[in-house]
Amino acid sequence: MARRGRLPTSCPSCSGDLRVARLVCPECETAVQGDYLLPALSRLGSEDQQFALAFILRSGSLKEMARLYGVSYPTVRNRLDDLIARLSAIIESQEAEAAAEDAAGVDADGGGG
Repeated sequence: MARRGRLPTSCPSCSGDLRVARLVCPECETAVQGDYLLPALSRLGSEDQQFALAFILRSGSLKEMARLYGVSYPTVRNRLDDLIARLSAIIESQEAEAAAEDAAGVDADGGGG
């Protein structure tokens, strides 16, 4: 089996956010097509993803994270705060995009529900 790379989240041409259009089951080759946002965690950089995974696997212990990374507790706390800010921005962006699409859909339908 070929080695798979990291899932791209940005367009190589314009740097816009990529969306998932097709998912395929390797067992039966069933395909699901649509327009799906990538999960917020997958839109983080690889270092942030690794940090989040390590944090979860250590039951959220900042003390254990400080030991793992060989840094002080406040350094880990600051890194976590930065990660939370990045995730919050991603989630806010996705929510705004979804709201804009919903509003555009209502306008295209002539307004109502």
